[in-house]
Amino acid sequence: MFVDYYEVLQISPNADVETIRRVYRMQAQRFHPDNLDSGNAEAFRKISAAYEVLNDPGRREAYDRDHREARRRTAMGVDPLPAGPPVMDEMQRREKILSFLYSRRFSHPQQPSLNLRELEALLSTPRGDLEFSLWYLKECGYLTRTDSAHHTITLKGVQFAEALKTGGAKWLDAAQG
Repeated sequence: MFVDYYEVLQISPNADVETIRRVYRMQAQRFHPDNLDSGNAEAFRKISAAYEVLNDPGRREAYDRDHREARRRTAMGVDPLPAGPPVMDEMQRREKILSFLYSRRFSHPQQPSLNLRELEALLSTPRGDLEFSLWYLKECGYLTRTDSAHHTITLKGVQFAEALKTGGAKWLDAAQG
């Protein structure tokens, strides 16, 4: 996530080196953890990180490019993409979801769905992390979701889950794509 170091130090992006140094010293003195009146270790770390970058001409130049880009995105109303999980973790999560839904369909044909809370518990994964996986699987046609947030594997999902177990998933994707 992009941190606006100019905002942290409360200075203009046009500030010269001497201004940066002077403001840093004032802020560092104010927020230093040893200051009993206004010490704040987290604020001190942020101020120190900002100063490290903005006081070094080479690092500041690179930072300024990122800063301009971040400001441009903000002005256009476009947020930067949040960091997601590693791709392999996401793929494994989707495989596990399909596996649980496959097992549920097989063992409980009259009640083949799992709700979001059950999936959270089975995968030990927070809801926010599951939502992308479930969206992906739904859009691929591997599962359906009811209005009450119950998820059920589809015929296409069963075929894909079986192909994953037999190593034929790549072939299945190519045949269906």
